[in-house]
Amino acid sequence: MLLWSTGFICAKLGAPYAEPFTFLFWRFVIAVVLFAAICLLFRAPWPSTRAEYGQAIIAGWLVHGVHLGGVFWAIEGGVPAGTTAIIVGIHPLLTAVLAGPYLGERVRARQWFGLVLGLVGIVLIVWDEIGLGGAPRVRFAGCVVALLGISCGTLYHKRHAESVDLRTASTVQLAAALLLIAPLSLALETGDISWNGEFIFVLLWLAVVLSVGTFTLLYFLIRRGAASRVVSLFYLVPPMVAVEAWILFGETITRTALAGMTLTVLAVAIVTRG
Repeated sequence: MLLWSTGFICAKLGAPYAEPFTFLFWRFVIAVVLFAAICLLFRAPWPSTRAEYGQAIIAGWLVHGVHLGGVFWAIEGGVPAGTTAIIVGIHPLLTAVLAGPYLGERVRARQWFGLVLGLVGIVLIVWDEIGLGGAPRVRFAGCVVALLGISCGTLYHKRHAESVDLRTASTVQLAAALLLIAPLSLALETGDISWNGEFIFVLLWLAVVLSVGTFTLLYFLIRRGAASRVVSLFYLVPPMVAVEAWILFGETITRTALAGMTLTVLAVAIVTRG
């Protein structure tokens, strides 16, 4: 979750230099090339049926394309980071609600308490940042789309995409997300990028560390455990982002935010215990 939290920081650092879908396009290009090289180097087995390819494509559209596209589009349009965090931060709770009927997972009363407690913690962490911030209201739809993308994608991957080798599945997923984002970049954006050292570093960090490393770790955890328990770890992201923003951008951490951080850590302990 520490690595995952840097995605929000990098999105903020890179936003002035490239439009959101163009930014994601190059992120996915680099990640696909890297994963393809890994698959060739280790001779990883590719999906053997059209159904397996189709399942990997759908998971990629949801987890990478829809989720990240919504977040980047919302932030670029002026939606405050705190508001984005609280909307997408409902992810663990929504996933737990859907995991029962979709995956047949049992969410105990103790875990429900922890999930709700974590949501309260997120609200406290971003309380001082919540606001419209002058952003067009339509941009807030991006946050909702991102929330649905990561939640539904997590569940879909857990149910349908676990039999395929993780390396080749990730390659197919990222390639699918690339094909989803590319037309949006061509149709809606100029494609201009202000290339400089900071943007190149941010782009490589997002492509290599997050798209290759962190998402692989997420899928590994999902395969090993219940989806509702694994995604509860995402409650740790907002407090980490708050600390990182304080260090890098000098943003103040209030007492309310500290209380929220304490609740989120406690919530994760409650949900994942045992």
